Amino acid sequence: MQPKLSFVLLLTLLGTAFTVASAQQPASQPSPSPAPDERETQEPVKVFTEEVRLPVVALDQFGHYDPTLVPDDILVLEDGKPQQIRSVRRLPASVLIVLDTGGETSGLGGMSKKTSLTKQVAAELVKGLHQGDWISLMQFNNKVEILQPWSTDRESMLKILKSKVFPGKRDVFSDAVLEAAKQIQTRPEGSRHVVFITDGIDTAGVKTDRAKAVKQLLAARTTVHIISYTEFVRQKNEKKKSDVTIGQRPVSQDPLTAIDPTLPPGTTRNPVYGVSIRFDPAMRRLRKAYEADVRKSQQSLSSMAEETGGTIFLPKTEEEMLGEADKVVRDIGSEYVITYRPTRPLALANPNEYRRVEVASRRVGLSLRSRRGYVAGPSLE
Repeated sequence: MQPKLSFVLLLTLLGTAFTVASAQQPASQPSPSPAPDERETQEPVKVFTEEVRLPVVALDQFGHYDPTLVPDDILVLEDGKPQQIRSVRRLPASVLIVLDTGGETSGLGGMSKKTSLTKQVAAELVKGLHQGDWISLMQFNNKVEILQPWSTDRESMLKILKSKVFPGKRDVFSDAVLEAAKQIQTRPEGSRHVVFITDGIDTAGVKTDRAKAVKQLLAARTTVHIISYTEFVRQKNEKKKSDVTIGQRPVSQDPLTAIDPTLPPGTTRNPVYGVSIRFDPAMRRLRKAYEADVRKSQQSLSSMAEETGGTIFLPKTEEEMLGEADKVVRDIGSEYVITYRPTRPLALANPNEYRRVEVASRRVGLSLRSRRGYVAGPSLE
């Protein structure tokens, strides 16, 4: 009986000591449960994944940037259902400028693009964007090339435009669209922009499927701006269409004058009047094919810009080309980023699911423009 009593007494003493030690443990001892500040840092991440960031250009009745935009000014419908806006912010923009420097030496008699003009337009864009905006430069001709990774250094970009931009014979527009989608996806979502200075033509032999490339760019949730060469080259071609000229023929074109030994040195025959016909079937076919490609391209470029909430500009002269750069800068500078949590969670989206978005103004005199929708589900490609 005595050994059992000693054993029970020992257990009692050990339990009492453990209770006293626990009571004397310092209050600052870390708790095994998550601290409040840790939960607060996790919550924004969760909200961010369920948050849609929608770029919206806000203009007043005079077409100028409206600095007074608030959530109550905006109505957002996603697949026809109104959404509750959580915030309206201004964010630094990420702008990828894509220079089309291909096809200038394609033998179209000067009716193609001009690399020197493309460089000038790109320089105007770089100089006009806000100092806090991030910019990257890309060119494509025979291949796609990143001239300048993402940076805010304007001076280095202007130097690159002067020294590293060169023309090529081929055009790989579809390759450039695909690469643009990859590059812009590395930037924070919200204020993403891709600016193409191009006619949108692909040279025969380009392997990238254009429709798939455009789809990837749309899925990148970026705004696309187009400064198009399509009307520019068509205007130049109109001036070159006539192969028939009527009037005085130049003396140099009179074969008899050039070989007539009876005329004294330094004298020429009387002016010859008549009809001059220039006939080059190969060049004519080339021009017609190019004109058809340009018309088709313009429709495709317009659709891409409008779908993303951007604009296509169709200048006809060099002066208008340079002026369009200022309009692109104005649009980017007039942009807000609004956020909302969709009533149908993003986690429930199907692969490649597309959600239609409509943005309308609730305030008289306020004009809003945004993309037509976005890809909510993960891509299967």
